[in-house]
Amino acid sequence: MKLLIKNARVIDPSRNYDEKTDILIENGKLAAFGEFDVADRIIDAQGLIAAPGLVDMHVHLRDPGQTHKEDILSGCKAAAAGGVTSLLCMPNTNPTTDSADTVRYILEKAENASAKVYVAASITKGLLSKEATDLDELKQAGATALSDDGRPVENTAMLINAMKKAPTLGLTITAHCESLPIANGGIINEGEVSRELGVKGIPDSAEDCGTMREISFADAFDAPIHICHVSTKNSVNLIRDAKKRGIKVTAETAPHYFSFTEKELLKRDADYRMNPPLRREEDRQAVIEGLKDGTLDAIATDHAPHAPEEKQDFLKAPNGSIGMETSLSAGITNLVKTGELTINELINKMSSAPAEILGINAGTLNIGAPADIVLFDMDESYTVDVNKLHGKSKNSPFKGKELCGKVKYTILDGEVVFEG
Repeated sequence: MKLLIKNARVIDPSRNYDEKTDILIENGKLAAFGEFDVADRIIDAQGLIAAPGLVDMHVHLRDPGQTHKEDILSGCKAAAAGGVTSLLCMPNTNPTTDSADTVRYILEKAENASAKVYVAASITKGLLSKEATDLDELKQAGATALSDDGRPVENTAMLINAMKKAPTLGLTITAHCESLPIANGGIINEGEVSRELGVKGIPDSAEDCGTMREISFADAFDAPIHICHVSTKNSVNLIRDAKKRGIKVTAETAPHYFSFTEKELLKRDADYRMNPPLRREEDRQAVIEGLKDGTLDAIATDHAPHAPEEKQDFLKAPNGSIGMETSLSAGITNLVKTGELTINELINKMSSAPAEILGINAGTLNIGAPADIVLFDMDESYTVDVNKLHGKSKNSPFKGKELCGKVKYTILDGEVVFEG
């Protein structure tokens, strides 16, 4: 089957390409660029940008074990609606993704999904930091990355061993950086808002100490590490310094950290509670500066669905918010339209760079590559209506917000999987 995309502005950061042209897709692959007229289906993309499908390297699909919140198929529908064609799912499932059987279960269930699912298997069994997983077995089963996300790896020997071995297996380690004793059960950022609400806070140092630990291991053992969901000014500075010293560190942040501050918590709405928490304005600005100067390589969502009833109690609700359907428009609204990043830079951080960090065949529009493409209108605005989202859960911090940048088509292996 031939699919033709006509009149698009094609942006491919993987090869510094930005031209108006047609894209010919044949048998699920990118076949040619130029001017064409004949195909089995033609999409007129006049006024739209065509870019490599987004790569979200931090997603909680909740499957197996918590499918009332999300499952692999519903999560991938949400991904497609946001222009995400590849995603990395985290291991804090039930059972934990700590065995070959669970890795295979996820990959088999995702075979007919609306996005490509890559698996982050856990470093320790049950995320308990008591017994190491069999990394060779997990790799052989199809894992792409390793993480205990949801928790830090408290057993430093197990983390160091994993960091040393992962490169030999072609696995990426993504690190949840947090000192649990310092966090000490806090639920929002420690500061002005936590004091006003009388709520126990999480100090910046809980994240910063974790970030410093992982960087020191990467330095000591010359081993790569990827830092998840960076939210503090100090962590940005630590990563910037590490990169200047040649340490093998990459890092991501999430749209909520460059879009909101702790003041959202004054609403006592648990949809704005996540871990790490929303921080101060100075932290938000530091995150933006880190994106601008390359300290932060990638933007990932930390998509964390929870059922509405679970989010009703502000103090007892679990942490996490959904984000795949709004990530591109949040980036356009709060980074591109404000002049902080160009659209090319944003796409790089949401597609090409995360694909490179994970070592997967994505994030590019090279001839012969899989035809994974997002088509979007950078100028179309809309109001986020959680009742129109495609996943099972509605806990979006962007609910009711007006955003700019609308996904119109998502194409996966040459097939249209979302049209809006």
